Parts: sequence; C-alpha cells; structure tokens
Amino acid sequence: MPAITVPDIMVLPRLPRPTEPTRERPVRSISTAQKQREGAGFEVRRPFPSMDLRSADPFILLDQMGPVAYEPHEAKGAPWHPHRGFETVTYMLDGTMVHHDSNGGGGVISEGDTQWMTAGSGILHDEVPPEELVASGGWFHGVQLWVNLPRALKMAAPRYQDLRGSELTLVSSHDGGALVRLIAGEIGGFAGPGSTYTPIAYAHASLSAGGQLETRWPQQFTAMAYVLSGSGTVGAERRPIGEGQLAVFGRGDSITVSADARQHDHTGDLEVLLLGGRPINEPVVQYGPFVMNSRAEIIRAVEDFQAGRMGNIPAEHVAGKHLGA
Repeated sequence: MPAITVPDIMVLPRLPRPTEPTRERPVRSISTAQKQREGAGFEVRRPFPSMDLRSADPFILLDQMGPVAYEPHEAKGAPWHPHRGFETVTYMLDGTMVHHDSNGGGGVISEGDTQWMTAGSGILHDEVPPEELVASGGWFHGVQLWVNLPRALKMAAPRYQDLRGSELTLVSSHDGGALVRLIAGEIGGFAGPGSTYTPIAYAHASLSAGGQLETRWPQQFTAMAYVLSGSGTVGAERRPIGEGQLAVFGRGDSITVSADARQHDHTGDLEVLLLGGRPINEPVVQYGPFVMNSRAEIIRAVEDFQAGRMGNIPAEHVAGKHLGA
C-alpha cells in the first residue's frame, strides 16, 4: 500500500495535539463491512450503507476495492453507467484505474491519486483496470466514497477534479508517529485540495506500530474511522478495531485512533480512513446509481437516462452501456 509516502516524516508540519478544554468524541458503534460483488463482478467491502449503519449523512456509500493480487485476465471494472444527485470520490492506494465520462473528463488514476466526479444533474462514466493490469495481473487497492448533494445542488452541472497524489496535504501527528494525507476539508488547521459542495473532511492516515493520532475534529461534522488494514483502538475508551471495521464517533471536538504495538499487515502500519461531514438532513431515496430526495425524482432520473439526457458514450467507447451501480 504505497499511496503517497515521504522519506522522513519528521520534516512534515504537525497536527497540534488537542489541549484543554476539549471534549473527546466517544465511540458510538463499531461495525464490520459486508462483502459483495459490484460492477462486472469485482468484490468490495462495504461498511455503509448496511443493517448496522443505514445512514452516514452526508455520505451515501463507502466501498473498499481490494487489496487483491489479480491473476492475468482476472481484473474487472465497472462498465459504462449513469449517476445523478451526488459525487463519487475514488482514491487509489495500489495499482491504477482508468476513468472516462460523457462530459470529457477522466484519465488514469494512479497510486495516491484521487478522482473526484460531481455527477450532479447526470453523467455517464466507466471505471476499468488498464489493459496492462488485465493482461499481466498485479496488485489493486482503491476506495470509492459517495458524497451526497443537498436538494439545491442535486442538478448542479457535472464537473471533474483530478487530484494527483503530490497535491495532497501531508502532515504528521504531534509525535511524528502517523502520516496523514488530507484529501479534502480541514483537520487540525490543515486543509486538503479537494473542492467540495458538501462540507466534509476526508483523510488517509498511516499509524506506525504503537503510534497514536489525536486531533481536533469539526464539532458540526459527523466523524468516522474505517480500517483499511492493521489493528488498533479508537476513542479514549480504547475500543478494539481491525481490518474492515468502521467506528462511528459521537459528539465532541476531538478524536483518537491508536495502533497496536504489533501490526500484521504488509505495510506494518495501521491504515485508516478518517471521514465526516456536515449532515444534510434531507430525505434520501436511492435507486442504484441515482440518489435523490423523492421517488418522483428517481423516476425522472431513469427516464432522463433512457432518453439520453445524461449524455452519450463517446464513439470510441460505445460498447457496454447499461444501468449499473
């Protein structure tokens, strides 16, 4: 899991350690991601939505793709499909993915890169492994987050942000034991490069064995920690958490994540996503790739897609059109 690293973490600016008066967020729940098939048949781990966490407002879905070592001709992707009413955020840790959309956006998403697509009023796109990965096999690991849009922005014009790994804001924990990559929003006074309609905070942290990450967190935001690999604890109560598990924090203004003294994943670190945002508090009606506020809006989205009002697949990619997730 290379993502983006630095030779010497001690040269990075440091997140300030929370000082009094602060109220540390308690751990409200810990749940385990469910495994299922998506796209053309690749497996994902999905911590939400789930029976344990139906709502993660302002987020709709989180999928962890891999880590997996593909054999030749085994890698699969998500062929052309539509979206409306939210944003997709794809963050790559290992390997590469190729993206195209009907609005002219896209490109290769490599290790450490983030592809941020605002579907808004509607767009068609695909996400597929590059030909060399399909032919030769290799490591693949990525994460896709769906960020909801409020009613007033559901029909915003589609847009695309291509965030290279070198653009992410890199900081360390106060003691230098954790590398934090800020993708979007603000944590501890540092901001990531992602431009968001819905106010969120999103980061990937690597905690060395025995390390601890304590940081302030916006009071008005929800707060969650999802473990990509490794093991540790969350909260002042030191609740155990491991690979594929999601911790949801309660109210407060700081969070704590700690790594066990021994790590058994291939990076030797506790790898965790930190995410949260300002709740939208509006009705959510989802039908596959459409996320709206009412059933009538979903019906309109399906009709618009079928009538070609969400764009057209470029001629060079005309095969494979379908209504996917």
